[in-house]
Amino acid sequence: MPQAQTKDHEAIQKQTSQQHHLKAALHHGQACNRTHEMSLVIDTLRASTVTDELSDAEVKIIEGLFDIQEYESGEVITQPGDTRPDNLYVLAYGDIEVKIESRDGESIIHVLKPGDLAGMITFVGGAVTQISATLSAVGATKVLVLERDKLESLINSHPMIIYRVMRGVARNMHSIVRRANSQSTELRNYIYCANGRY
Repeated sequence: MPQAQTKDHEAIQKQTSQQHHLKAALHHGQACNRTHEMSLVIDTLRASTVTDELSDAEVKIIEGLFDIQEYESGEVITQPGDTRPDNLYVLAYGDIEVKIESRDGESIIHVLKPGDLAGMITFVGGAVTQISATLSAVGATKVLVLERDKLESLINSHPMIIYRVMRGVARNMHSIVRRANSQSTELRNYIYCANGRY
């Protein structure tokens, strides 16, 4: 084989080898990303009330129903008038500010931490008009999103999973009501100097 052809052949082989290595590295990177995402979903669900009553096998079943959405600081996750009100949100990474409009402007009433839920009222069937708060990302934030239709797809095959997930959502709502009642009591005590506390 002439020297020029030999060099061309070697160059083609080298290029082909590099392409194979690149594809293998890309495939490995994608596999690592999928593994990391699965781990993020499961770890987040385990930190929330959603899976309190679920076995590891049941968590694996619902893990695939969640999407991961990423937000930059200041981005709105959901707000009044949202066109997708039936989603349940579980904070996976970062913080989320819960803000409401008042006569004095926008007020931050709470900051969600990883494992906290949002969007519960409409997720369980409440009216869209009941959405009164805006949720905004604080710094880089990752959120697990569950569409109600996806959970309802398990009604025939895994009805107990739906029941237990909804119990977890209800417990979270109950803890929010308890916290609000406690804060309301503290505020009344502060205003009226009741019970000798202030």
